Amino acid sequence: MQTGRVAGLWSWVPGLAGLRRYDRSWLPRDLIAGVVLAAFLVPVGMGYAEAAGLPAYTGLYATIVPLVAYAIFGPSRVLVLGPDSSLAPLIAAVVLGVPGGSADAIETAGVLALATGLIVATAGVLRLGFVTELLSRPARLGYLAGIALTIVIGQLPKMLGFTIEADGLVDEARSIADAAAAGDVDPTTAAIGVGALVTLLALGAWVPRLPAALVVVVGGIAAVVLLDLAVATIGPLPRGLPSFVLPTASFDVLPEVIAGAFAIALVATADTSVLSQSLASSRREEVDPDRELVALGVANLAAGVFQGFPISSSASRTPVAIVAGARSQLTPLVGALMVAAVLVVAPGALRDLPEAVLGAVVVVAAASLVDLPEIGRLWRMRRIEWVLWAAAFLAVALLGVLPGVFVAIVLSLADFVRRAWRPYDATLVRVDELKGYHDRERHPEGRSIPGLLIYRFDAPLFFANASFFRREVRNHIAVAEETVAWVVVAAEPITDVDTTAADMLDALLDELAEAGVVVAFAEMKGPVKDRLRDYGLYERIGDERFFPTLGTAVDAYVEDTGTHWVDWEEREPPTPGPGRSGSA
Repeated sequence: MQTGRVAGLWSWVPGLAGLRRYDRSWLPRDLIAGVVLAAFLVPVGMGYAEAAGLPAYTGLYATIVPLVAYAIFGPSRVLVLGPDSSLAPLIAAVVLGVPGGSADAIETAGVLALATGLIVATAGVLRLGFVTELLSRPARLGYLAGIALTIVIGQLPKMLGFTIEADGLVDEARSIADAAAAGDVDPTTAAIGVGALVTLLALGAWVPRLPAALVVVVGGIAAVVLLDLAVATIGPLPRGLPSFVLPTASFDVLPEVIAGAFAIALVATADTSVLSQSLASSRREEVDPDRELVALGVANLAAGVFQGFPISSSASRTPVAIVAGARSQLTPLVGALMVAAVLVVAPGALRDLPEAVLGAVVVVAAASLVDLPEIGRLWRMRRIEWVLWAAAFLAVALLGVLPGVFVAIVLSLADFVRRAWRPYDATLVRVDELKGYHDRERHPEGRSIPGLLIYRFDAPLFFANASFFRREVRNHIAVAEETVAWVVVAAEPITDVDTTAADMLDALLDELAEAGVVVAFAEMKGPVKDRLRDYGLYERIGDERFFPTLGTAVDAYVEDTGTHWVDWEEREPPTPGPGRSGSA
């Protein structure tokens, strides 16, 4: 009993449990990978903090503390957490609207991290990780592309050496163009920013193993110091580690904070779940997704009370650690210690880092959010999903990041309803040398039994498609070449029947009974039968009219009527009913 209780306690800290079983042969690689990772964590963390509207040093706080927290509570051996480009605009949308300067912005960001952590951790405890499935892949690609554009536009003034006052992406783009036309671009700053951008892209393409971000950071500092350049720099960082502070926010901003926390929680959860499961699959490991959410929530809570801001998993830093040889969570811990050492030992080493360099780092990271091959694939393979991508992209770009995320969710659900609203349906026939029953439109050579209509409806029956189902059944009966005596519904795809659909079925049964048509169901799932019992329809149809297979239903019709199969070769296929959705 004691052993089981101890094992249960260790299951809540899988990171520590993994370190207890640490293979010492991993140590050299983990140490080297940790140093390489730290070289990437410092500039990226500061860049994302500024992109979120916060002082650069808070990005280091939001890097150190979550890495330590995840090393304790995280189930993945190699996942790296920290500030993320996909969250920066969401955070900025909340904190930039807070009056009072950077101190109040930091407090608000801390409350935002606490709220996000509480939402995510609760979702993990309640095993609600499935909610991330509300965001379809096309919508997710769209909002990420919109976020990338938002980040790039927001960083351009910093890279070109001027400031703008604008609200919204369109106003920002117009203001940038006006400032550039007016000659407000600082040549020195622009040279540094564009030079850093080109260097990052070149090194990423030609020497992907080299920490390009560290190269441009060192180069930017060296240029400022050696050439005595007059450009905006991040200034000295506060010496020392972040302290424990319970952040507060005024009641006036709480609605925005809560709405932002839900949006951030959804994005962070989706990103972390996908990345964690992908890593586990590639490494032939298993990761409990709900434990992953708990760990992500705890990491956000830790960031919130140590002067950080909401964080997520990183699809850019995790591969850096893996390529560098990471074998365990010791690698992120080493990275966190190295970042902490910068704050404790040499915070002044970064004071001459040009802000234009950080802007370039953020722009390159944001560009990685845009998956051009996948967007092109949507266009080639399924245009309607490309439209969904474009709608989500425009929603984020034009309405703002927070509204855009929720629009993306609504679009994902609307796309599902659209497909279920007018699903594919078919009448079925037998085809020689093919097992089972098949779509008559695809197999005009098939055989059927006169007077028997076998009808398949490929969706749950609910309020949006109930009338469509009724119209299609009536249409198929009307265009049949013989008088229909039985309608057998191939009900295996029907996974639910709501009350609106139940009322429709009740009316359809009355109508068909008056016409002398028997209605039967084949292969209906038990839970759906239970629904029909609740509605009183099961008894009305009769237990003898629910068949385990289509074959038994057909046998019952043959026995009842004495009719047999005939060929369709000489017959014209029936005219499709209104709203038919093609073939499947």
